[in-house]
Amino acid sequence: MVPPKERRIVVGVDGSESSVRALTWAAEQARLTGAVVEVVTTWEWPTSYGWGLVIPEGWSPTEDAQKVLDQAIGPVAEAHPGVTFRPLIVEGHPAPALIKESKGADLLVVGSRGHGEFAGMLLGSVSEHCVANAHCPVLVLRDGQ
Repeated sequence: MVPPKERRIVVGVDGSESSVRALTWAAEQARLTGAVVEVVTTWEWPTSYGWGLVIPEGWSPTEDAQKVLDQAIGPVAEAHPGVTFRPLIVEGHPAPALIKESKGADLLVVGSRGHGEFAGMLLGSVSEHCVANAHCPVLVLRDGQ
């Protein structure tokens, strides 16, 4: 007999209110469906044009990303004790990282706007990229939902 496939909900988190709402929604859906919530955050080395970029000594982008995950997952996990959260830190831009992680997932959940998006936009560039390219259904949780 073939064991049942693990149900998996992937959610992108960057620490923004929109992404934390997406994580909360994903946790509730996971509670209802028995899925695992894979919480993805990314980081990139800063780029600079012209003058040389100075990176502070001891700066650890992975540690910063872990703090973002811890702050987002902590309260949501406390409110959803039966849900399994699987944090994942990926080096690179969030859009391709989320597309890659969407392979084999039941659902990809993203907020409509993360950090760095223009105010007033209904859909951010990352969420738009996910809708167009994901390997599974995508839920974009808009502000106020």
